[in-house]
Formats: sequence, structure tokens, C-alpha cells
Amino acid sequence: MNKKILVGIDFSDCSINALEHALTIADKANSDVVMIWVNKPDHSKEIFTSEPANLLEEVDKRFKQLVKKYKPGLEKNELTYLVREGKIYEEIVNVADEIDSFLIIIGTHGASGFEAFWVGSNAYKIVSATERPVITIRGGVDISRSIERVVLPIDSTLETRQKVPMTALIAKYFEAEIHLLAVYTTVFKDVRQRVDEYVQQVERYLVENEVKFVSEQLEAENITESTIDYATKINANLISIMDEQERKASNLWLGPYAQQMINQSPIPVLCIHARNVIAGVSR
Repeated sequence: MNKKILVGIDFSDCSINALEHALTIADKANSDVVMIWVNKPDHSKEIFTSEPANLLEEVDKRFKQLVKKYKPGLEKNELTYLVREGKIYEEIVNVADEIDSFLIIIGTHGASGFEAFWVGSNAYKIVSATERPVITIRGGVDISRSIERVVLPIDSTLETRQKVPMTALIAKYFEAEIHLLAVYTTVFKDVRQRVDEYVQQVERYLVENEVKFVSEQLEAENITESTIDYATKINANLISIMDEQERKASNLWLGPYAQQMINQSPIPVLCIHARNVIAGVSR
């Protein structure tokens, strides 16, 4: 059975961009792509310029157009679609479990100004509600769909290393270079040393798995801004993070690190769900 990538579709340019990224990864990963549209009755009609006479018929028509356009590029793999009804993030998470997708890819319209502080997007809700890896891509982002450079920030939390296997897998698909980033958010020597130890462990893993990488160090007052600035500087195509990451007091009122990254990053973000670990065993 082929692996499956699930893509959230609302027929906006943003979601079509996410679909095109998904197809690029699917080609490298030998994966099927499943598109999903969720009918939320109170606002689904808003995705169309004018309300169609029969919403579900129009959705089916548009999906068939997408399959006709993009299926030839998949060659050996399938491009299919599903229609569900309910809360968008819940249905996407449920379907991801049903089809056992190894990756979810969704476009996000992002947020700006006060909206970024108070409004939780469906993208972040999906990231928070699923244990499956999720790639989010902001609307209006024009970036190469091929992956050449991946930014992998490592901090002092136990969970930070959990994102390494999936990140390495995607990097190997594209023969991409991982930029392993030691992120220091404090002057305390023991914390900085822990970051260094984790980086060394990741370096060994990447060497053993024959993944290209370079190691860098970053002093970060704001983890989100510093990571994005670095990724932009090197023209990265992907940033890999955990959905729960190291927090500083200066960041807390801005919201969780993952939500900041999803809302602000002009570069696609791979979010890996943090599993519970036992400190005595995992270090």
C-alpha cells in the first residue's frame, strides 16, 4: 500500500499552492495524494465568488478539474478527493487517521496585527490536534517547491530531537542539505551545554543516515524571528519545528512558538507533534 499525503483544499490560490507542494513531495516519496474539502454549512459558500445553485456539485466539478490537471504529473501514484462535513480541523484530522497519512499539507492565510494574537487559524488547530507531521504554507508565498535547504533548530528541550527522523527523511527524498541550528536563548552555561549535546546527537544521526548537513549557532532573543531570519538569509525551502518548543517570557504573550511560526513564516513549516518523554530515559 502506498503512503498517502492529505491536502486540505478550499479552492483558494493558497490551498492550490499547498497541493502543488504536496505533489512535488509525493513524486519523491512515491506517495498517493488525497485532497479533502470540508463543508462547514455556515460559511462554505464564502469560498465562491457567487453562491452556486448546488454547492456539492460545484465542489465535485472543481475537484475533477484539479485531478485532470495534476494527475498526469503523478505517474504511478493516485490523486483522489474526499468531501466531508463538520468542523474543518476536526474532519481533516479524522480523515488523516482513517487513511493513515504520513503527512498533512495545508495552506494557511496566516494572520497579521491583532489577529495574530487572538485568532487561532484552522492550520494551527490541525497542528495541535493531530500526532501526524503537518506542513503549513502561507498564502501568497512564492517559493520553489523543490526542497534544497531545510532549517532544523535545536533547543534545550527534550522533545527538540523528535523532529529529526521525519526531517531527515524529507531531506533524503530531495537530497537536500539540513542546516542544523543550535539555538541559544540564555547565558546559563548548563542550558547551552545541553543544546550542544543535543546537536552532537543529531549530527551523529545525520551522518549515520547519510544526510547532508551543516551546523550553525544562533543567539535568539525571539526564537521565531531569529529562525525565520536565518531561514530567509539562506533561502531555505522548509523549517522543521516541534508543536511545543522552548518558550521565553518575552515570547509567551505572543502565543505558542508553533503558532507564531505558522502565522509569520514566509517559508513552509514542518510541525512535528511532541510526544511525552521520560527525562531519565531520554537524555
